[in-house]
Amino acid sequence: MATPAYRAEGLTRTYGEGASAVHALRGVDLSLPTGEIVVLLGPSGSGKSTLLNILGGLDRPSSGRAWFRDAELTAMTDRQLTRYRRDHLGFIFQFYNLMPSLTAEENVELVTEIARDPMTPSEALELVGLEKRRGHFPSQLSGGEQQRVAIARAVAKQPDVLLCDEPTGALDSTTGREVLGVLQHLNETLGTTVLIVTHAAATAAMADRVIRFADGAIRTVDRNPGKRPAREIEW
Repeated sequence: MATPAYRAEGLTRTYGEGASAVHALRGVDLSLPTGEIVVLLGPSGSGKSTLLNILGGLDRPSSGRAWFRDAELTAMTDRQLTRYRRDHLGFIFQFYNLMPSLTAEENVELVTEIARDPMTPSEALELVGLEKRRGHFPSQLSGGEQQRVAIARAVAKQPDVLLCDEPTGALDSTTGREVLGVLQHLNETLGTTVLIVTHAAATAAMADRVIRFADGAIRTVDRNPGKRPAREIEW
């Protein structure tokens, strides 16, 4: 069998101490295959974003172990985690984090300058359908276009994994479907593993695998036998 993209054993994450401690993760075990779209569903505070941050090397668990392929993330130094994020991951967040004084192309260029084997900014923008908007500033773009620039910026590194935290949270339903369609297209054409954290249950229809969170723990893991194109999702 192929090596999973991610594995985790007994992950816990606690913030604070004593009576005020918040138990964000309570013993999470999982295995995520390479090349899938995985949707992590659950209400705010259920632990899904905490798990994403640990898998992304942005946070460390209080206990337990996690691996990317055969490399143990939980044993890495801060410097090794920085290299892991640079070489393997693309991050997409609810808020686009674009530089307002730079054009779409220049925002993507920021990442290509530090990546190992990047696409050109124009190639990345073409993948998300914005090749004709590359000279525009963020203030000249719609919310959906700004999010697509953020996706192009993440994809330009040619990452193995895209980690997406509420990527449609600031968008209307029509624009949200367009953005999810871009993520689905990238998964199908580039083979990128895509993890999407969301509280929007409709997003599950486009996933290969759906993980439902509650109270810091995984409640169910379901394979989706008939995933649908993002454009057909009923918001």
